[in-house]
Amino acid sequence: MNTIEKSSVLSHILLVDDDGRLRNLLEKYLTQNNFRVTCAEDGRQARKFLDIFKFDMILMDVMMPGETGIELTEYLRGFNSIPILLLTAMNESEDRINGLETGADDYLAKPFEPRELLLRIENILRRVQLESPSAQNDELFHFGPYRFDLRSNLLFRGRVATKLTESESAILRAFVASPGEILSRDNLSNLDSTNVNTRTIDVQITRLRRKIEDDPKFPRYLQTIRGRGYVLKTGL
Repeated sequence: MNTIEKSSVLSHILLVDDDGRLRNLLEKYLTQNNFRVTCAEDGRQARKFLDIFKFDMILMDVMMPGETGIELTEYLRGFNSIPILLLTAMNESEDRINGLETGADDYLAKPFEPRELLLRIENILRRVQLESPSAQNDELFHFGPYRFDLRSNLLFRGRVATKLTESESAILRAFVASPGEILSRDNLSNLDSTNVNTRTIDVQITRLRRKIEDDPKFPRYLQTIRGRGYVLKTGL
C-alpha cells in the first residue's frame, strides 16, 4: 500500500467488544475526538476487518465469547506489531500481566473515564510514531523497485540514491499524489515549486524517465497516454 502524508489522515482504530452499548458509546466518543472507528463484535469479525483494512491501533475487550482478546492478541503478535490496548472488567494484577505478556501495549480496567482512555490511545500512537522503524516510511512512496523519499527528494533503487532536480521532484510528487491517474500537461505545468510549462513538460518527463526506466524509450512506470497525458504505473 502506497502511503504519503500520513499525519493528514485520521488514525483508524479497530474497536472489538461484544457489549453493543459500550461499543456504540466508544465509537461515538472516539469519532468526536477525530478518530476513524471500525467496530467488531467478536474476534472472528475482527479478523475479517484486519484482512480488509489497515488499522493504526486495536482497542479490544478481553472477555468475549469465542476467541478472547488475549487469544487474539497472542495470535496477532505472531506476525503483526499493531498497537493493542486491552479493556477488561478484571482488575487483578495477574490478569494485567497476562495481557501484557501476550504483547498488548497497554491495559485499562473497566469502568474507566473516557478521557483516560483517550489519553492512553494518544500516548500509544505518539510513542509508536516516534519509536517504530515503520514511522520512518511515512514519507516514502514505493513503485516497482524504487522508493521515493519526499523529504530529501532522493530516488532509491536498493541502496543506490539518485538526486532529483526541483522540477523532476515536483513532477514525481504530482504522480505520487495520484498514482494510476492520468495527468495532462496542463496539470503538470500548474504545479507550485516548478517553473516548467506545457512546452517543456515532455523534456522533463524524458529526463525523469532516464532516472527511472531501464529503457526510457519503452517506459514501464511513467507511461504516455496518447492525447491525454502521462500516468505513473506502480504495480509493474
